[in-house]
Amino acid sequence: MKGETAVFESIIREIKDRSLNVHGIELTCDGETLFRYMPHEDVRYPIYSCTKTVTALAVGLAVSDGKFDISRPLASYLPHEYLTAMDDDRREAFSRLPVTRFMPMSVPGYPFRAEGEDMLTASLAYDVDYSAVPAFDYSNIPAYLVGLACEYALGRPLAEYIQERLFTPMGIENVTFQTDGQGRYYGATGIYLTLHELNKLGTLILDGGEGIVPREWIAEMSKIHCTAREGGYGYFMYVRPDRLFISGKWGQRSVILPDKHAVLTYMADMPDTSNELHDLAEDVIRMYRNEV
Repeated sequence: MKGETAVFESIIREIKDRSLNVHGIELTCDGETLFRYMPHEDVRYPIYSCTKTVTALAVGLAVSDGKFDISRPLASYLPHEYLTAMDDDRREAFSRLPVTRFMPMSVPGYPFRAEGEDMLTASLAYDVDYSAVPAFDYSNIPAYLVGLACEYALGRPLAEYIQERLFTPMGIENVTFQTDGQGRYYGATGIYLTLHELNKLGTLILDGGEGIVPREWIAEMSKIHCTAREGGYGYFMYVRPDRLFISGKWGQRSVILPDKHAVLTYMADMPDTSNELHDLAEDVIRMYRNEV
């Protein structure tokens, strides 16, 4: 315990000495809080691309409810009028791709985000070679399209469904969601959570869905479906041999350590220096692996 305390104190000292804009850090194991640093009140902050993992969990719930089939072409869930606006060759190739191609970011060629008054129109207008070999290519557009397809399959707002089927059973109420210009679920970013709520999301994945999301779905989304810069990518979540992590820009991350049954979560506002926080988090992970 003395070694742990020294590491934690060192990290807090580094954060203060470097004036890092850290909202908080939380380490839990088997439901017990081992370390918590909260320089500010634990209010909700944007979790950015951690939202994508929430979208993957929502898809799993819709699949388990028999409302969504990820083996079907994603295009089969979208409104016909949007598809007819595509040129014939691109529409034909796009219409063959199942939802499972989009969830691991394995459709290359999209820009980072869709721009325009109607983001669905913009997303389908980009000159993407849908017949290209699968390859990891990070973009907000796949999560947006998957979320939209799921919403259309359910026939109700996906944000409402996520609140009812995921967040409320987790004890998380009144979550803010981002929508597109037409009021549809955005899927790639835009959710706000507290540090502890983000940690609960990591814990839910660690614990195989906690009876809220089917264990089989958690296992499927936690597999490597595509090789990525961070090692591997599952369904809107990074996967390494020793960990999983939910990740958003500027220092939002929940690192899941299955072999230690632990979750390390941190949040920050560090647009240019988030790697410094990731490095400090590695100190906690190394300590925890070697000494606990």
